[in-house]
Amino acid sequence: MPETSDAAIVTSVEEPLERLLAFEPTTLPVVSLYLDTSAGNGARPDYTAFVRRELASRAKTYRTGTPERESFDRDMARIERYLEDDIESSANGVAVFACSGAGLWEAVQLQAAPGDHFVYVYHQPHLYHLARLDDEYPRYAALVTDAHHARIFLFGLGETIETEQVKGKKMQRVKVGGWSQARYQRRVENAQASHAKEVIDALGRLVRQEQVRGIVLAGDPQTTALLREEMPKELAEKVVDAVRMNVKASEQEVFEATLEAMREKDAETDAEKIERLLDQYRAGGLACIGPEATLEALANGQVDELLLCTCSESLHPEEKAIEAILAPEIPDAQGSTESDSDRKALLSDLLVTKAKQTDATVSFIQDAALMTGMNGVGAFLRWRA
Repeated sequence: MPETSDAAIVTSVEEPLERLLAFEPTTLPVVSLYLDTSAGNGARPDYTAFVRRELASRAKTYRTGTPERESFDRDMARIERYLEDDIESSANGVAVFACSGAGLWEAVQLQAAPGDHFVYVYHQPHLYHLARLDDEYPRYAALVTDAHHARIFLFGLGETIETEQVKGKKMQRVKVGGWSQARYQRRVENAQASHAKEVIDALGRLVRQEQVRGIVLAGDPQTTALLREEMPKELAEKVVDAVRMNVKASEQEVFEATLEAMREKDAETDAEKIERLLDQYRAGGLACIGPEATLEALANGQVDELLLCTCSESLHPEEKAIEAILAPEIPDAQGSTESDSDRKALLSDLLVTKAKQTDATVSFIQDAALMTGMNGVGAFLRWRA
């Protein structure tokens, strides 16, 4: 697998995920490192001690002079250099995937923070947290507008990807009466309608060009209501909420308010989704629950959408013996993958990886209580076996 360049802060994990999913499992150690580099109380945390301690501890598990230890030692050195020299000051999260013996180096810097430090050493990249961040910080459009001026923001992974401004013609109010007043009012209404059309056209172009999950409208209620009425069906269906906001609000204020609206809608959608999943499962429909049944469905390519509780990794913290047919095809010392012996894997990460490899959607459910009785895992199926 070719190495990639050390990119600056990314606004999409689609490309790095594709490269990581294409990586073939290896007998050599693959390091997956996630760091929360966000500044607390104005000061960036010292994560170097964590990295040195955890990697040094794992290095001791490989005998000196073996290909595994040599590959791991090179990865340790490169990771330390990268963290010392190449981290952007505005990055709140860093993910590094490395296996020098197999030519793997993927470094991703993020505006979104993973919430803690994590390190894994396995036979393939650990993608659980990358997929979780992608779900928690969706790509969506925020439209802030009044009758004369609009700003359109595209947010993704906690960062502003794109902005656009639309300025309408502002009508000057004059003292007139009778038919003149009526004509003035019609001119105002025509100007507002023209502005609304310009805004909707600009928003529509953005939605068509980008993978936008939803739209949040913000501004004065009268204008947002007018826009909603004038939108074509394909845009209106993507509107998540409309929030009251000053059109001159800062970019950060817009981001925080609209992300909160997106998350509130997600919480509602989560509850509806789990109820629909359970209804399907009880009726013997296109759904399954529990880790084992879901993993088997993933191995068969049946899963359309994987549902994971955000606490699923803590529910399944230890490596578990997985049937060879369901586990990654890890080669033995002779390079063969034909063994029928069980293979150990971290269940939550294996579920995410298999879902991504089979083009299934991965959705994380915030409220653990919704998934009581299914061990934090469920799936909608494309077909029944």
